[in-house]
Amino acid sequence: MSTTEFGKQGWTPARIKMLTDKTFVITGTTSGTGFEAARILLSKGAKVVMLNRNPKKAADTIATLQEELGSAIPVSNIEMDLASLASVKKAADEVLRTVPQIDALLCNAAIAQVPKQTFTEDGYESQLGVNHYGNFLLQALLYPRIEESEGRIVTVGSMGYNMGIKTIQFNDMNWDKNYNPNAVYSQSKLAQMMTVYELQDRLKKAGKTSVKAYACHPGASSTSLIKTSGSLLTRFIWQIMKLTPMVQSAEKGAYPEIMCATEPDLDQEAFYGPTGKNYWTGPVGECKLEPHAKDKPVMERLWELSEKETGITWNL
Repeated sequence: MSTTEFGKQGWTPARIKMLTDKTFVITGTTSGTGFEAARILLSKGAKVVMLNRNPKKAADTIATLQEELGSAIPVSNIEMDLASLASVKKAADEVLRTVPQIDALLCNAAIAQVPKQTFTEDGYESQLGVNHYGNFLLQALLYPRIEESEGRIVTVGSMGYNMGIKTIQFNDMNWDKNYNPNAVYSQSKLAQMMTVYELQDRLKKAGKTSVKAYACHPGASSTSLIKTSGSLLTRFIWQIMKLTPMVQSAEKGAYPEIMCATEPDLDQEAFYGPTGKNYWTGPVGECKLEPHAKDKPVMERLWELSEKETGITWNL
């Protein structure tokens, strides 16, 4: 059994004190790790604002949570589709209007292994558009409220960052010439994580210490991520894997993002998730981060490009 900084069991929600005065904004909570993160935070007394694209599923999720935790739980949903920059702007406006405090923004929603090249309404390859550009814009728009609250930004990355080409394909961001579901997913996750570490550098440079940014990954967790967007073969393999010890529960997959949202004195420069074999399952703690995830010239270029593409300049 590996030992993490939290002992042999790794980090668990047992470490969380009551969160009665805290507010968490979480994307993608109608299933999987997002649902479990919302459930655990609500069970600790926190207020949770969910951002989901499907109002019907969001209403069902709230009903399920109320059934388990009581009808008085402070949970609400704001409609948002990360595949649309206009939808992200509209949702962020509503958050800023109605949510006076954000102790942590958990960027949990993602799509994965989309079999054929598809595009968002803004013309971006869908995995890059949803996983990176949508989240980049959301974080920038909510940043002022997070700063006022001395809060955190938590990005759910993926071990996929360490696959594919291990950099950003700037000369063909939409992968028109060489589209590959896994390579593009890897690039989108690497882009998300690079944004975390670049944001840390920019905050440091601006002399701002009140906002913290963290990157984590859920390991191999039993969620509907692949089922929603993967090819038939990928889905088939995944369904079989889910029956083996190589895959853990969605609840355990939620631990790293909840830890990054609540645990005091975490090292921002680290990368957190399950620490077992291949980082798929096991006790939650710090995982080895490969150097290409912090390739400074690439991080800077990606940040500038992302500001240009989303039409937002971070106000640091």
